[in-house]
Amino acid sequence: MVYETGNRTVDRALGRVLDGERLDRRDGLALIAQPVEALAAAADAVRAHFGDGTVDACSIVNAKAGDCAEDCGFCAQSVHFDTGVESYGFLGPEKVLEAAKRAERDGAQRFGIVVAEKGVSKEHRPEEWAEVLEAIRLVRDETDVEVDASLGILTREEAEILAEEGLNHYNHNIETSPRFFPEIVDTHRFEDRVETLELAKEVGMDLCAGVILGMGETPTDRVDAALALQDIGVSSLPVNVLNPVAGTPLGEELDESAAIETPELIKTIAVYRLLHPTARVRLTGGREVNLDVDEQHLPFEAGADGLLTGDYLTTEGQSAGEDIAVVERAGLEPNMDANEFDPEAVKARGLTETED
Repeated sequence: MVYETGNRTVDRALGRVLDGERLDRRDGLALIAQPVEALAAAADAVRAHFGDGTVDACSIVNAKAGDCAEDCGFCAQSVHFDTGVESYGFLGPEKVLEAAKRAERDGAQRFGIVVAEKGVSKEHRPEEWAEVLEAIRLVRDETDVEVDASLGILTREEAEILAEEGLNHYNHNIETSPRFFPEIVDTHRFEDRVETLELAKEVGMDLCAGVILGMGETPTDRVDAALALQDIGVSSLPVNVLNPVAGTPLGEELDESAAIETPELIKTIAVYRLLHPTARVRLTGGREVNLDVDEQHLPFEAGADGLLTGDYLTTEGQSAGEDIAVVERAGLEPNMDANEFDPEAVKARGLTETED
């Protein structure tokens, strides 16, 4: 029996998605204008149809922080802005491995090595490049988590080497729509990001690429960003929500009215699920500060089936145990495809650490 929400526009789109049809821009724009309740119900039906009833957790380490030459208006690590964020060079392979083992213990299935710069350069910084490769090898060989990386813009040679080293996924967010991107970044182009994603895909890596919501973009921009990712072909779509940082342009100049309210966030996640029925739609940075504790389960009842657990690049996240409780409240289970773990032990450890 075909699931129906009672909303004609949503139900027509839902039926087509369940039949394996790909929705287009006209569909996306029509859907983003529909009531959140119908969209959430339809997206949940799509997730149940194509998914496995689990939420996949990833974790990251800020392996090189601050002093980035790019001017992304949301970023606390840009050298252009005075944010007071600590700067340091590449942590080193052993410290990256330590972070990966903590993530493994907390139930992460994937672990991302993230650097703050336009691109890790084999040619211009060979010593750093060698350390990055060694870190990938250590995480690959000494943990059960899949190893990911966010290393900025790549050359073809660099992408090929990373794939040969066993990098499972490459993360490079497009941040927003092609139209709105120049409002956020001046020092590189939207097309530069797309080119790196296409290179990574061509050499065999799966793609993790997503957006930041609440930067002043329109609902149309949100749809167009999802369609750009549809064209690229991503297996994981992280949805960040802006957590404005003092000292950044968006932290200082953005009007409060630009913040995305909970119903609009849920709507957007639901539309992303309908436009990307088989990808992991992953709720990531900013969720704790933009959603009340009693609201955090709602995205997972509206199509989301992935999250970023633990701390973010420059801000703290909540504990892995709290994240598991959110997942279970939504009626789902933690994914264990790569890393089997005991959810109750993770929750208990989180309670103990909070008491300490």
